[in-house]
Amino acid sequence: MEVSRRQLLGTGAAATLLAGTAAKAQSLAQIVARLRDPLPVPANVVPVSPLPATGPAPIVTGPVNPALLARARAAFDRHRSALTYTDVVGIADFSRPSREPRFYLLDTASGRITSHYVAHGRGSDPDHSGWLERFSNDMGSEASSSGGYRTGDYYPGKYGRSIRLSGLDTSNSNAEARAIVVHSAWYAEPEVATEHGKLGRSEGCFALSYNSLQQVLQRLGPGRFLYADKIA
Repeated sequence: MEVSRRQLLGTGAAATLLAGTAAKAQSLAQIVARLRDPLPVPANVVPVSPLPATGPAPIVTGPVNPALLARARAAFDRHRSALTYTDVVGIADFSRPSREPRFYLLDTASGRITSHYVAHGRGSDPDHSGWLERFSNDMGSEASSSGGYRTGDYYPGKYGRSIRLSGLDTSNSNAEARAIVVHSAWYAEPEVATEHGKLGRSEGCFALSYNSLQQVLQRLGPGRFLYADKIA
């Protein structure tokens, strides 16, 4: 049967697309693989159990931006010695608007990802557009800060049980002094994004919905890595 030129071009385009998709998946798998090597776990602390693996090789199934994931990996490598556990990593992609799930929990053993809504600081979005415009590490800025964080202890805060954070980079070195933490908030519930097209704003904290925070409390826990940034 004779094949038309249009059919040949279509076949070539499909092959190119499939090849690009396969290469991208391989690249993401390699990035996740770099996060798999765990540090020794102290005998007196029980680590969070990872999600069950679905195959022999780690595969990223979530919508994390590959460029941001690469930055998170590089930061993770730089700060590995400051971490107690490496089984779960948190990533906040502030390139995306607050109306979209942009806080990810990455299981480094299986490569599985869950995504959640997260609010940014009002100082990062003074017009309340729903987009993070700038980061700041300044005291009183009420802005979100970029960089790597080490998760600290649980504590009962204004919004209930929360997680303390310590900044690991010069871009977020004032995190503890500014009381930047992970907590839940009514303005970070999915219904707020649905109704208003954006979430409310925090004072620089990672504000999640109540249900998302429960997953973070269970899976991320103290002594793990959280990374926040945006791709211009």
